Amino acid sequence: MSKKSMEKKRMLGKRLKRARRLPLLASLRTHRSIQQNRFARNWRTQKLRLKVD
Repeated sequence: MSKKSMEKKRMLGKRLKRARRLPLLASLRTHRSIQQNRFARNWRTQKLRLKVD
């Protein structure tokens, strides 16, 4: 396995945090105007497209 740079690790960590489930209270408080996390993805089918130099 190749070693990741700290910059790449940081980017992957940020994407991971963005892909988390939407909190239940957030959807209830906004009267479900926010239905789902638009950054969420299916890790089996969707690839993470990152621009890595």
